[in-house]
Amino acid sequence: MQPLRAARVFPAAALAVTGLAAAGCAQANDRQEKPNVILIYIDDMGYSDISAFGGNYTLTPNIDRIGQEGIQFNQYYTACPISSPSRVGVTTGMYPTKWGITTFLNDRRANCSNKSNDYLRPEAPTLARSMKAAGYATGHFGKWHMGGGRDVKDMPQIPEYGFDEYSSTWESPDPDPLLTASNWIWSDQDSVKRWERTEYFVDKTLDFLKRHKGQPCYVDLWPDDMHTPYVPSQEAYEKSGKGGFWEKEVNFTPVLAELDRQIGRLLDGLEELGIADNTIIIFTSDNGPDPSYKNGRTAGLRGQKGTLYEGGIRLPFMVRWPAKIKAGQVNNETVLCSIDLFPTICALAGVEPRTGEYELDGLDFSKTFLGKQDTKRKSPMFWEFGQHFVGKPLPGNAYQTRSPNICMRDGDWKLLVNYDGTMTELYNLADDKYETTNVAEKYPEITGKMKKQAIEWYNDSFRKHAGELTGPRPKQKTE
Repeated sequence: MQPLRAARVFPAAALAVTGLAAAGCAQANDRQEKPNVILIYIDDMGYSDISAFGGNYTLTPNIDRIGQEGIQFNQYYTACPISSPSRVGVTTGMYPTKWGITTFLNDRRANCSNKSNDYLRPEAPTLARSMKAAGYATGHFGKWHMGGGRDVKDMPQIPEYGFDEYSSTWESPDPDPLLTASNWIWSDQDSVKRWERTEYFVDKTLDFLKRHKGQPCYVDLWPDDMHTPYVPSQEAYEKSGKGGFWEKEVNFTPVLAELDRQIGRLLDGLEELGIADNTIIIFTSDNGPDPSYKNGRTAGLRGQKGTLYEGGIRLPFMVRWPAKIKAGQVNNETVLCSIDLFPTICALAGVEPRTGEYELDGLDFSKTFLGKQDTKRKSPMFWEFGQHFVGKPLPGNAYQTRSPNICMRDGDWKLLVNYDGTMTELYNLADDKYETTNVAEKYPEITGKMKKQAIEWYNDSFRKHAGELTGPRPKQKTE
C-alpha cells in the first residue's frame, strides 16, 4: 500500500512531490473556468453555536461572513445524527444505512454488535472521485472516521475514495504522525497540539490550493472542532477562567473563537491567492452538539447529537461563491439534506456525477444555491439511527435525548417511529418546530401513510449495499 500512503504530502516536501505536476496542469489550463470547492464540515456543531444562527457564546464574524457574503439556509439536515454515517451520507450522496454504516465506527467487535461495517466500501460512489475524473485536484484535510483506527487494519486507503492528497487524524486509515503521538484521538505529546489542529488543516488547504493554482480544486476541510474535549491553548485557557478539566464547558468558548479565527485565515488566504471570487465555500456540521453540554446549543430545538429530533439533525448551513451567488440571502423555505451536496456540487461545477450502478438519494439544488428559486423538495427525506446502537447510554432527560429509530420528513410533516411500529410520533414543523406536541392520534390518516412509508423505506434500505457483515462476534455469556 506504500504508493497510496505517498499521496499524503507534508509541507516540507510539498513542492518536491507535486510542484512539477501542478506546473504542468497550470500550463494546460491557463484560464481556470470551473470553480474551486471547499466543503467545511465541522464536528458536533450545534444549530446555534455561531452568531449567524443565534449563538451568543462568542462572536463568530469570520464564519458568519460565509452566509453574509452568500446564502444562508435555515432548514438544512444531516443524513444521520452521529459522525461516521453523517460523513458517509455527504460523501456518497446516499443514505448511509444502505452502506451498513449505522453509527460511529468503533473497534471491530463494537461495529459487529452495531450491525455496522468496519469501513465504507470502496465501490460506493464518492463526490471526490467524480470531481477527480473531471480534472479536479482533490484533497482531504481533517477528520475521516469512515474506516480505520482502533483495531481496524484492513480498510481501504483514502486515495481509493478519490483523493490525491490527505492528512487525517487517528480515526482514519493512515493518520498523520504529527497528530497521533499516541493510539488515541489526541495527546498532549502530539507535535501539532489539539488547539493547533484547525490551523494545521487550514494551512494544508491553502498550500494545496496554492500548488494547484490554475487547476480546479475540491477540498474536504473537516476539523475536529467542536467535538469534545475542548482543549484551548494555554493563553486562551487562562483567559477563560481556568476551567480545570478540558471537557468543562468554560473551555468551549475559546475553542469556538479559535475556530472562527482559522476560518478567517482561510478566507483571507483565498483573497491573497486571488481565487476567492471563483471558490465555492460550503459550511456546515456532521451532526448536532454533544448532549453532555447543559445549555443545549440548539436554539431551543429538541434533542442533540444521537437523536433524530431537530436538535440532532438540523444544522447551520451557508454557501459563498462571490462570482455567482448574490450576497446577503437567507432561505427559510427550502429543505435540504447533506445527501444533496453530491449532485448539487457536481451541477454547480459542471461535473458529471459518476455513480456506477448506484442511484443517488440526494437531489440537485444548484439553482436554489444560486438564489434563482426557492425549490420545494419533491420527495421525502428519511433517517435511521439507534436500533442497533449498543454503546453507552446518552446522558440527560430521556424526553430530550431518546427518539424512535426511524424518521421521515415530508413537507412540514415529520414522523418518528421504531422499526417494529412502536413509539409513533408526528409533528407539524411549521407549527411546532420544537416538537413539543405529538399529533399522531389527531391525524390518523397522515400518520398511517407516513408510518407505512418510513418502515418500508427502512426495510428496503438497511444494509442494502453493505455486503456480508464480518468481524468478531460479541462474547457470549456462559452459565
